[in-house]
Amino acid sequence: MPRNNLKNKKTKYIFISGGVISGIGKGLTSASIALLLKSAGYKVVPLKFENYLNVDAGTINPIEHGDPFLCEDGTEGDMDMGTYEKFLDMDMGKDNFITIGRIYQTVIDRERRFEYNGEDVEAIPHITDEIQARIFHLAKKTDADIVLIELGGTAGEYQNVLYYEASRILTLRNPGDVIHIHVSYMPTPSHLGEPKTKPTQLSVRTLNGMGIQPDFIVARSESHLDKRRRDRFALFCNMHADDIISNPDVDTVYEIPLILHEQGIDKRIQQKLGFKVKEPKLDAWKEHIKKIKATKTKEITIAIVGKYFGTGSYQLRDSYAALFDAISHAATENGVKVNTMWVDAEKVEKEGAKKIIGHPDGIIVPIGWGERGSEGMIASAIYARREKIPYLGLCFGMQLAVVAFARDVLGWKDANTEEINPKSKHKVIHFIEAQKELIARRAYGGTMRLGGWEAFVKQGTRAFEIYKKYNSFIDEKTGLTSERHRHRYEFNNDFAQDFEKAGLVISARSVKENLVEIVELPKSEHPFFLGTQGHPEYKSRPLHPHPIFIEFIKACAKK
Repeated sequence: MPRNNLKNKKTKYIFISGGVISGIGKGLTSASIALLLKSAGYKVVPLKFENYLNVDAGTINPIEHGDPFLCEDGTEGDMDMGTYEKFLDMDMGKDNFITIGRIYQTVIDRERRFEYNGEDVEAIPHITDEIQARIFHLAKKTDADIVLIELGGTAGEYQNVLYYEASRILTLRNPGDVIHIHVSYMPTPSHLGEPKTKPTQLSVRTLNGMGIQPDFIVARSESHLDKRRRDRFALFCNMHADDIISNPDVDTVYEIPLILHEQGIDKRIQQKLGFKVKEPKLDAWKEHIKKIKATKTKEITIAIVGKYFGTGSYQLRDSYAALFDAISHAATENGVKVNTMWVDAEKVEKEGAKKIIGHPDGIIVPIGWGERGSEGMIASAIYARREKIPYLGLCFGMQLAVVAFARDVLGWKDANTEEINPKSKHKVIHFIEAQKELIARRAYGGTMRLGGWEAFVKQGTRAFEIYKKYNSFIDEKTGLTSERHRHRYEFNNDFAQDFEKAGLVISARSVKENLVEIVELPKSEHPFFLGTQGHPEYKSRPLHPHPIFIEFIKACAKK
């Protein structure tokens, strides 16, 4: 049986579950509590358990489950990994993100190797043991004071019942070292005009039916929780009123830690876990919120030309969550207000860039896959170059900017990426040999160029100037930097000289394999035109915005 066998430290555990609806803000609440405890001097390490059978989030359509967040070690997690990184200013990785698919895969592989010695392999105890083993492994590896465990999904779903059972067993075996926080929704039906506590009462009853009594309820709602609702929660959920925490809608999610702190949740958590109560140091965080809320004298509009905005009759922000966050961080740093215009690439393809995009202050073409909408993205890059509109191409956006340059400047009208037209004579973006072999075997999951890759940035280029200005992102002497990657097509080096002669600057190449990482137009030709094969949006954090986004926003503001 797995046990907390740390010899030098008794790690504490906080489980966080969700109630009533999905998308309630459980990840933000988890990250906010982790920030408060970290700011009080504790080593807090988050862990997210997800319900799906996918081994990771890399093969999931972003419309289905939001933008997969790419970690430094190449882990393709969900958006909560990005939330943890932004709030805690620390890298997440494979040990911080576990799916039930990976749990089952591990147990089945172990059974095939006869490691259970012929025993019946069952969901309980073998799956629940493996879930606990992952928790204890992370605790030991990081020497954590507190492991904060977010349980995916909503209480009452059959997909996550084994996580709840593992949490119940762990609580039973480690009395006094585990607390359970339930984040639930308190709706305010318009025809009634008052918040209703019954959905959360039923959600807590579901937890009780699984042998779990929450220590805290964090009530998500449109407005602050009043005394009547707090008292009803306490009465019907068998809790103390001081352990009912209000988490209302806010102007910026970065306010959530302060709202929770004002109600003393971090103090009460420390008390319940037997810690000496320490006050969190939140000055830098408070200063950042002041900057967010400060009056902005400059307002700009950025068009994001993508193809993952729609889901049925609705539009989704989550498909490009990391990008929107990076823009927000850089806008705050520059003291400007940014309005984002969501542009469907297929509409640009059909009706033209000028009609659909108009004259924004900047254009971003983000990550993407496949043929759909690609011509609209290429047209957007051509339009940005011709009209001198600041342009930022991210991964696919960089690749299609290269295609756009090949068609519009070099005159190669058939130029394309091999992903879209493998018969083109000018495959300016192509497979490298290692990726050809993987695709031939249909090995899609976890086989791209993933995670942090080092590159040398060429001195005298716009890219070098940007990185140098914020030297924490580059070694100024060597020009060495690193960005996270998530792709399998690359710039075709056979055409490099043709591009450079025509004026496209190759400003960075990877240390390994000499792959093109960044392309740009010189300042004399364009106010800002840069494409990066990496994903700077995944490394941007509220207190440390990424320099590429800072300078792109600055160029847009100047326009």
